[in-house]
Amino acid sequence: MEKNKVTRLFNEALQRYGLIADGDRVLIGLSGGKDSMALLELLALRSRIFVPRFEVEAAFVRMNDIPYQSDEDYLKAFAASHGVTLHVVETSSLDARESREKHVAGIPTDGEQKKPVCFQCSWQRRKKLFETAKELGCNKIALGHHRDDLMETALMNLTFQGQFSTMRPMMPMDRFPMTIIRPLCLIREREMEQWAASHGYKKQIKNCPFESASKRFNMKQVVAELEQMNPEFAYTFYRAIERTF
Repeated sequence: MEKNKVTRLFNEALQRYGLIADGDRVLIGLSGGKDSMALLELLALRSRIFVPRFEVEAAFVRMNDIPYQSDEDYLKAFAASHGVTLHVVETSSLDARESREKHVAGIPTDGEQKKPVCFQCSWQRRKKLFETAKELGCNKIALGHHRDDLMETALMNLTFQGQFSTMRPMMPMDRFPMTIIRPLCLIREREMEQWAASHGYKKQIKNCPFESASKRFNMKQVVAELEQMNPEFAYTFYRAIERTF
């Protein structure tokens, strides 16, 4: 049941937001987590349908100064089993680490001291994805953010920045000839967990030293509490944030 629901919502997102067009070359950001693995599988399957015609590549960004323990051979084999080539590229989170140390020490960091460390580390990885996409001739980058990610981001922005906004399903970049798409945006995290379990995805080990700096876990708890108050919260809240796209 959940397998059919995930596929249906994935295809609905592609159509509702016009995420894929003929001639697209899409680079998938494969982290090794359940969401990006499901995204690769779903996009690979969809690319075999005649309309629209598009090509898929994948990239895994290795952080050379963070002790992630991802099984790159497993990820390459997984991608290959779906007819997708996985490119392993490397970058550093050194800028994020230096910023955190300066912030703790009270040293100004050119206006970036207010940025969460996870945001900065994520930007280093995103920057590498942009570079890889350009090298491979891709015009779109697909990321594995699901519905809960969008809701949590909206709550974080509202709580800490005083603005009602979130990640959009389709986001053309102003300074790059690139568009970010999020085809899992209609799917709940628990549905992704069930999909991953039913497909036997191997769970990757992640030892991120910056994870404690993230507010996202707190927002997961807030969403759970709001759903206890109103079981329809996820539906009504997503309708509200959808108006900002």
